[in-house]
Amino acid sequence: MNETVAIEVNGERREVPKGLNVAQLVAHLGLITNRLAIERNLEILPRGQWGTTMVSGGDRFEIVHLVGGG
Repeated sequence: MNETVAIEVNGERREVPKGLNVAQLVAHLGLITNRLAIERNLEILPRGQWGTTMVSGGDRFEIVHLVGGG
């Protein structure tokens, strides 16, 4: 049996596999890491910490795609 944890992503509750780090969460969600900004529990999470920051039950993520142009 696969264990999951409940988190919130952009205001939507989701069940994701237990034991993911943030980089793996991004991949699990099918997002392209290019031009992404992630806020975890109301704090910006630097890209260099995505691979070492573990996803925990109850975490709240805001993930935005940065768009260039002008």
